[in-house]
Amino acid sequence: MQEHELCELGIFRIPIPIPFRQAGGPVNAYVVEEETGILLFDAGIGLERSQEALAQGLARTGHRFEEVNRIVLSHGHVDHYGAAAWVVEKSKRAIPVSISSTDADKVLESGASLPALITRNSEYLSRLGVPPPALEKTVAVIGREIGMSRRLAKVKPLLPSERFRCKHVTLEVLPVPGHTPGLCCLYERGHRILFSADHLLENVSPNPLIDLRPDGEPSPFRPLVTYFESLNRVRALDVDLVLPGHGEPFSDHLKVIDSLSGFYQRRQEKLLEALRHGPRTIYELMKELFPSDNAFELVLMMSETLGNLEVLEDRGGIERETDSDFIRFRLAR
Repeated sequence: MQEHELCELGIFRIPIPIPFRQAGGPVNAYVVEEETGILLFDAGIGLERSQEALAQGLARTGHRFEEVNRIVLSHGHVDHYGAAAWVVEKSKRAIPVSISSTDADKVLESGASLPALITRNSEYLSRLGVPPPALEKTVAVIGREIGMSRRLAKVKPLLPSERFRCKHVTLEVLPVPGHTPGLCCLYERGHRILFSADHLLENVSPNPLIDLRPDGEPSPFRPLVTYFESLNRVRALDVDLVLPGHGEPFSDHLKVIDSLSGFYQRRQEKLLEALRHGPRTIYELMKELFPSDNAFELVLMMSETLGNLEVLEDRGGIERETDSDFIRFRLAR
């Protein structure tokens, strides 16, 4: 399906620049025409140049902010929700903003920022082996996230059974936890189109993230194990075109899924090889995968390492051992 065919269905993609090279390109906001007005799927980040790109992109579609009837957010990451409050203001009316209840705390005014979450979870992250100076450096570097968004005063729960009947298409809410606990895609069954957000990207791994809890306690959520379960549900869908959260639209979603599975398998083989030398903390194993000391990427690197270890643990290949200081992994006995 070509771009002009999407336009005929009332679907328009607006690429928005973001300052995160790890994301795999500009974040995409999608305009979907309703009988009157439009639905906006994701809003981009709340930086001035990004908001200007959204405004220009919306104008190119022939629509105005005053026509936005609703904003649907795929998940609670700043590059997807950061400009939502700004769009509500530009619409000049109280339009609903929907997000899964599981991710709602990430976008609400009452929610904790990422630096605050890292600080509250510092004891847990220390037990994963992260040295306190590395945590302090990460909190300082990630503090720049402040100013990339304005939190929302309220949101509407996005329900798994919900459908948005638009002018030419019907969008079904498809929960696919993994990248975040509450990430949702939209699926257009009639034309076999998947708005995949960050669940399925063509050129980068979605990197399901450690769920840092507001109370600082370890979360039972296992991001990569859950991600693979969600990926199997997407594998079973009839999909001709994927409209991702970053990058250009692509087809052959099964090929991308197989490529991702191979990527993670290679990561897991490398971790198993490292564990043949004895038990290691997650931070020590992270160094096997990522020799970089980039403080901004610490949570990303720890998330990918722990996620792959939990997959191996789930399959019975490795075991975790805990004491009063650290959580370590070892080969299964």
